[in-house]
Amino acid sequence: MTPLRFPRDFVFGVATSSYQIEGAVHEGGRGPSIWDTFCRTPGKVRGGDTGDVACDHYHRHPEDIALMRSLGVQAYRFSIAWPRIFPTGLETTPNAGGLDFYERLVDGLLAAGITPWVTLYHWDLPQGLQDRGGWASRGTVDAFARFAEAVGARLGGKVAHFITHNEPWCVAMLGHMNGEHAPGHKDWPEALVAAHHVLLSHGVAVPILRAAARGAQVGITLNLTPGYPASASAADADATRHFDGFFNRWYLDPLVGRGYPADMVADYRRLGRLPANGELPFVEPGDLETIAAAIDFLGVNYYTRAILRSETVPEAENLPRQIPEPAAESKTDIGWEVYPDGLEALLLRLARDYPGLPLAITENGASYFTPPDPDGVVHDAARVAYFRGHLAACARSIAAGVPLVGYFAWSLMDNFEWAYGYDQRFGLVWVDFATQVRIPKDSARFYAEVIRTGAVGE
Repeated sequence: MTPLRFPRDFVFGVATSSYQIEGAVHEGGRGPSIWDTFCRTPGKVRGGDTGDVACDHYHRHPEDIALMRSLGVQAYRFSIAWPRIFPTGLETTPNAGGLDFYERLVDGLLAAGITPWVTLYHWDLPQGLQDRGGWASRGTVDAFARFAEAVGARLGGKVAHFITHNEPWCVAMLGHMNGEHAPGHKDWPEALVAAHHVLLSHGVAVPILRAAARGAQVGITLNLTPGYPASASAADADATRHFDGFFNRWYLDPLVGRGYPADMVADYRRLGRLPANGELPFVEPGDLETIAAAIDFLGVNYYTRAILRSETVPEAENLPRQIPEPAAESKTDIGWEVYPDGLEALLLRLARDYPGLPLAITENGASYFTPPDPDGVVHDAARVAYFRGHLAACARSIAAGVPLVGYFAWSLMDNFEWAYGYDQRFGLVWVDFATQVRIPKDSARFYAEVIRTGAVGE
């Protein structure tokens, strides 16, 4: 097995998010979020699960920091619970208790030699803002600016890496188009408005964070999925183009100053999701310039690829598939195909089509339910293989010239996995949610060895 080496300054980290691990939803002055509300809506979350306790990270973060240190983790990406800082989102003065918690967390990380990477928004919008329209309201952009200023002012002297948003596509499309995530709406035009306001709030926050946290690097994280046509047909090629625009370019292009993709605007007009003519109704003068604020890095969340088979054009049905349906054994427990070559292709594409932008893998991981054996050991060989393949793809990409600066495994530990509740386990560390006992899995030891040696075998 030939070892592939990473640059000496490459950052190896782990990632989490506030609602998925913190618990303590009624402590420290925290207000309710849209996920507190969504979890209490019958039928929305598997098993009626909530994030009320989750991994109890709010109380157990010193233990979790020690665990990260024992694995040699160099950086920890976590998110700020907006309702801990502004309980309704409408206040003008931040909640000191919430800021105190995150400063204690940051201080603990720094004392352990772990670099904090702070994500401002990982989906837990204050319910008070949702009651006034949420991301469909332009007022939420102003509220996010206050949030960014408060966090930057308190943590800016200690935190050198800020991510404004995690996965705007999920916020807009899962939250407002198909209702799978909070707030659970199913309204296509509203989804496009929400997407725009998330991107706009990012652009507004970038200079605010730079002013409050001088010298800090500021970026945004997108979940990006490469598309592959199922056959050589023109119909499947067009379906792949549309998917790429819907999933990737609608967010990438405005961030780098290209505006919304013209082909997708035309598609959305044809599909009735935008007015048939005229300007985009949600874009005001100056918005696109604000969204295109220069960023220091782009966070990339990658889990799998998409294979596109046209359902509407007969031509697609008359050609054999050049990509067969993925076999069950090639999928994780959540149903996503394991395809590390897609990560390499994605990174090469980003370096080619969006040059000059440093990249960081801010999430990458796999869900497998592998409980402890009778001796209390978790042998998660499938997850080890997943990480080996994807880390090797990262190393090959760097060798090919991709400006990849870091990799954050998702996730540090098993946690609340949104609409799946606690059914899906992505963690490097097993969590017994009844006792809060943590057990590092074989994958944690594998990752620790990669960090220690700076190399991975293919």
